[in-house]
Amino acid sequence: MEKNKFSITLRVWKQKDASSKGYFESYKVEGIIPDMSFLEMIDVLNEKLIKQGKEPIFFESDCREGICGCCGFVVDGNPHGPDEHSTVCQLHMRRFKEGDVVTIEPFRAKSFPIIKDLIVDRSALDKIIAAGGYISVNVGSAPDANTIPVDKNTAEKAMDYATCIGCGACVASCPNSAAMLFTGAKIAHLAYLPQGKPERTKRVLNMIKVMDSLGFGNCTNEYECEAVCPKEIKVGAIAKMNREFLFANFLSEEEPQLPPVFHKSTVDVPEDE
Repeated sequence: MEKNKFSITLRVWKQKDASSKGYFESYKVEGIIPDMSFLEMIDVLNEKLIKQGKEPIFFESDCREGICGCCGFVVDGNPHGPDEHSTVCQLHMRRFKEGDVVTIEPFRAKSFPIIKDLIVDRSALDKIIAAGGYISVNVGSAPDANTIPVDKNTAEKAMDYATCIGCGACVASCPNSAAMLFTGAKIAHLAYLPQGKPERTKRVLNMIKVMDSLGFGNCTNEYECEAVCPKEIKVGAIAKMNREFLFANFLSEEEPQLPPVFHKSTVDVPEDE
């Protein structure tokens, strides 16, 4: 083995599709350079497998800069790997050493059915956004957003929540497979902005209704979602969502919604934490 290069054993979850039985398969990966990213290491392995006429390991990636939220799987039991508040594409092989056995598997959640190997269907998150995670604009009548004054602290709060990349790590880390940190971040960043005020009640009711219908679990204050979030979004987003939900129910003329979101949830967490 060349100097500074090392080898590991990679245990990979292989599964043809959601209806097929999965299993772990082991691969010996040699000649690893410490500065390689984890995905580059899999690229090297896949090139070797393809040359041998074998099926490669299927996984998702796009920008590989920790921005798009496309890549994502579990490394040794940790969504996105052992590095705190990072994505798997930003995980480097220097975190491992010669002879390590590294296990990788897909995000485990009922709402994220497996497509193949490490790829899961996260379109449930898109459905939550489609239910109201936007601001409607009537062309010709809406003022220029830059002409609406927003104080610095409020703008920073909104931007902190808007950094969510929708990777799904919060769902994968939660013992209940809850999507409340994701949904809370999408609701909170618009609720803070003046442009989001007119639709705030309809937005939160619609998004929570869809979230519950997709089979996500409930928040039980485990804080695992906050611990693994690549953008360090706090559970204060969930508290903000709960307050918006209560406010919307108070104003609604319809029968109040009482979804599982309020079973031991983070209602009492300060918004700014």
